[in-house]
Amino acid sequence: MKRFIPYFVLALGLAVVLRSIFPSPTEFDFDLEGFSRLPVLADGRTKPFDTVGRTTLLMLQSRQAVYLEDGSKLTPNQWLLDALFRPNKVNTYRTFKVENLEALELIGQTEETLKREYDGTVARFMAVLGFLPSRHSRFSFEQLESYLAEIDRQAGLAGELEAAQRSPFQRAVLKLRNNLVLYQQVKHSLVLPEDVEFLTLLQELQDNYGPGIAAVRARSQGEDHDEELAAQMLEAGQIFLRMDNLANLLPLPPLGEDTSDHLWQKTGRGLLESFQSGMVNPYAMAYAGLGQAWKSQSSEQFNTIVELYTAQLDNKFSAQMKKAEAERKFNEAAPFYTSLLVYVFAFLIAFASWLIWPEALQKSAYWLLILAWVATTAGIVTRMWLEGRPPVTNLYSSALFVGWGCVGLCIILEKLFPNGIGSTAGGLTGFATMVIAHQLSLTGDTLEMMRAVLDSNFWLATHVIIITIGYSATFLSGFLAVIYFFRAIFTKSLDKDTAKSLERMVYGIVCFATLFSLVGTILGGIWADQSWGRFWGWDPKENGALLIVIWNAIILHARWGGLARTRGIMALAIFGNIVTSWSWFGTNMLGVGLHSYGFMDEAFTALVAFVAANLLIIAIAYVPAKMWRSSERLKAA
Repeated sequence: MKRFIPYFVLALGLAVVLRSIFPSPTEFDFDLEGFSRLPVLADGRTKPFDTVGRTTLLMLQSRQAVYLEDGSKLTPNQWLLDALFRPNKVNTYRTFKVENLEALELIGQTEETLKREYDGTVARFMAVLGFLPSRHSRFSFEQLESYLAEIDRQAGLAGELEAAQRSPFQRAVLKLRNNLVLYQQVKHSLVLPEDVEFLTLLQELQDNYGPGIAAVRARSQGEDHDEELAAQMLEAGQIFLRMDNLANLLPLPPLGEDTSDHLWQKTGRGLLESFQSGMVNPYAMAYAGLGQAWKSQSSEQFNTIVELYTAQLDNKFSAQMKKAEAERKFNEAAPFYTSLLVYVFAFLIAFASWLIWPEALQKSAYWLLILAWVATTAGIVTRMWLEGRPPVTNLYSSALFVGWGCVGLCIILEKLFPNGIGSTAGGLTGFATMVIAHQLSLTGDTLEMMRAVLDSNFWLATHVIIITIGYSATFLSGFLAVIYFFRAIFTKSLDKDTAKSLERMVYGIVCFATLFSLVGTILGGIWADQSWGRFWGWDPKENGALLIVIWNAIILHARWGGLARTRGIMALAIFGNIVTSWSWFGTNMLGVGLHSYGFMDEAFTALVAFVAANLLIIAIAYVPAKMWRSSERLKAA
């Protein structure tokens, strides 16, 4: 029976992956899928409304689903439609995440108001154990509204300081203010978020444009005019100007033959230009009709408008529509989340193979690892197509690629050394990098526009990829060394042959890492010379890249010169994790240099914890060898 276990495990893994690709259809009266694929220009690129809803919620509350007080759940598209067209309702949703204690006091929260009550005994017990939240951390706009002035004042004070100098409270209140601004920008993007019948307003303007403009012109020249009509036109102009100033989305495609992205407009701007053309922008009128249908919860009217508007866009903007639909499906499939789940199972099964059924479970873990790696590869390739760029363009994509590179190397190691170590390391590094990528996705759109100096597909495809592969290999050597010490000190599973295999793995990966780190660093210098006019400027990021090369060279020289034996080489490899994490994240948070992306409180805390954990492992590794649980096995082998 054991020989069937790998096939059974693989079938379960395939079922998880296929379910993410082909999810069960959800029954809604409204054509939410049709709305979610409609394109909009935001953050410099055309994307579907589906992405707008997901990324906005991630920034506001660190998750995509919106949970209501009655226990029901809204999808990102349902929340976005309410934010765009039913502001009074969306203001009651708890979508602003605040965890800092001082920031909670600022918005009037106390221990009593924060306390979270559960009806069931089991739920209350889980909350006591920490498996369920014991207090509220998300709040509605209604709860925050009376504190907006103080939030803005405190955020203004925090904004006067450098990012690294801000206290946790200042960073929290600044983030809250920015999220409130983002919330208002989204609400002003399609219709006016007030009790105004926007569609009726546009229809009246359409009927009275000619006489209305004449009345405004006569009023400005002191001539007789229709006061009511002139006032109506001027009031509409103020409304459109306000929307133009506050909105952050550009949902209106160009009206002419040119379909370039730079011609897309905000709703307010398109309606202001209607005063010159004498005709209400038809795309703005469509969204106004969509808003009225959603506000009145008329599914038939909503679906009809979505169908007609989609057909109109398909004729003229087929390229944007196809890409928007592909991105919507990509969001729905969530390949990286699926990969994360499969990586976890691969790691657990590989770990279990050291205890029971080694042959069957090692093969199971290996097949799962390959399956997760294929899913990750498909996700990265899709991102490349959507962005039109090589795989690494920002910190988020670097986390994906580092994990992809680590797992790819682990698959090769497991093929060469079929002992479960490669699968264990692959599952662990794959899971860890996917978690890092998720945390980085909370900052906004991960398919962001490139900075001008980075706008070079050639160098992104050479220097960036090669240096990131160097990161992957250096991290992998460190994690393999962690596995060595874990098995040696805490288990009896490390015999002499396994120890020798691990030593050979670490040595081979360090050689690989040294080559790619060195070549990548040199290519980076050439790119810097072309971009900034100097090959090397001792920028913190450049120093970090050089440190990786030097540290890997130290490991090799220590081994070749006999300066360190197995235990020393493994400890040096673990310290390589610290060096690489500093180059990857630490240099970005210094606030100086051409590669600095800004201080991140969560990233800094995680970086310090990671460094401390690796130093602790190195310290534990130097307990006397006779105290290792595998010491007798190593001697006897």
